[in-house]
Amino acid sequence: MTRIRSLYFLSLFLLTLFCISCNDDAIIDPVDPVTPPVFNIDIAEIRINTLGNDIVDEPKVRASMTVKDFSADSTEFIDYNGIIGIELRGSTSQSLFDKKSYGVELWDNNGEDISASVFGFPAEEDWILSGPYSDKSLVRNVLIYEISNDIGRYASRTRMCDVYINDEYQGMYVFMEKLKRDNGRIDISKLNPEEISGEDLTGGYILKIDKATGNGASSDTYNSFNSFRSSYDVNGMTTSSTQTHFLYEYPSSEDIVPEQKEYIQNYMSDFERALASDNYVDPIEGYAAYIDVESFIDFFILNEFAHNPDAYRLSTYMYKDKNEKLNMGPIWDFNIAFGNSDFCAGGEPDTWVFEYNDTCPNDTWLVTFWWKRLLSDSNFSDRLKARYAELRMTTLSLQNVYSKIDRHSQLLEDTGSSYRNFNQWDVLGKYVWPNRNVSDTYTQEVDYLKDWIQQRVTWMDANIDDL
Repeated sequence: MTRIRSLYFLSLFLLTLFCISCNDDAIIDPVDPVTPPVFNIDIAEIRINTLGNDIVDEPKVRASMTVKDFSADSTEFIDYNGIIGIELRGSTSQSLFDKKSYGVELWDNNGEDISASVFGFPAEEDWILSGPYSDKSLVRNVLIYEISNDIGRYASRTRMCDVYINDEYQGMYVFMEKLKRDNGRIDISKLNPEEISGEDLTGGYILKIDKATGNGASSDTYNSFNSFRSSYDVNGMTTSSTQTHFLYEYPSSEDIVPEQKEYIQNYMSDFERALASDNYVDPIEGYAAYIDVESFIDFFILNEFAHNPDAYRLSTYMYKDKNEKLNMGPIWDFNIAFGNSDFCAGGEPDTWVFEYNDTCPNDTWLVTFWWKRLLSDSNFSDRLKARYAELRMTTLSLQNVYSKIDRHSQLLEDTGSSYRNFNQWDVLGKYVWPNRNVSDTYTQEVDYLKDWIQQRVTWMDANIDDL
């Protein structure tokens, strides 16, 4: 019995030594870390050195920028290298999102603006680095701007790229044109301060319906210096509440002179009066005498196709050239469009955005009375339906739209840009305002975008004839 007990304790001792030995081996020889996947490298890259300056929301601070691009045969080359001014930009995004967007101005060595081409775009000095954050497909703006340009309506040209600031990776960004008066952008006549009479006074102007400032301020910050009020409320009545404000975009509030303010205010007042009148459908005395109808139709279709919850009431541009009518557009800011919004039915594929006021009547920024009034004219609505049918067979066909999404998203995956972006910004599988959908992977986010668009056009096809 004593021998058996001794053998038992010896076996237990040896087993303990073996376990400890195994544990020590695990510490001494750890498992190799997972090797990151290998990607293609030919996606554009922007490197910014702030030269010791902190980037703030005005004024722009001095920095340098190097833009690296690739030719068709994947040969690397430097597309731009020079001094810039850089600042934070954005309203809601700047306050809510960790990933910031930036305004960039090309400077010479003395800090003066200079125009230059970047990525082959028409030469200019003002550019934007937009950082998709709540848009986890990363391609919503790129997609809709490309579609707009395809149908003949200028929208900002874009280029996806990786961005580094002071050698620290910032994520995948969309380099784009800032909307402004320029022969290669919003191509309208230059309006100088001394042009205060005759046909010179008739253009060009750019107006904007938006928040009064870039910091999410309330409507209390609107004033006669930066804007003017509509004569009509959102129901087309001459009351003292819920009027839309029109911001001076070009000439800017700092540059526009009193005679020019008076002219564009009177023009907008005459247009709205004609639209609100009993004779509004008359081609001579009604609204058509004041607006480029086709531009309004295309603007409506693009915003409704994407179900842009900000459409008509925020980030809404319009312009008037010399001796020309008022044009709607260019379109702008679709990061929360295409089913990426969870407020006021903003992400639902089966509602009309122009009816936003019916869903959220207490919002600070509401849709003007223009759109319901225009659609009540059978001539306008018939032309809109015909244009939509034409585009659904071509540019807005699912085959065409899906091919664009696949091309852009595949580039980001093949080059590892999407992989790096979500390593830097850990938002996949997490709610980021105002997400309607939260997916665990980038592929699922892209699939959601495509599925949502399929639902949207199916609903629009079935309901457009009721407009």
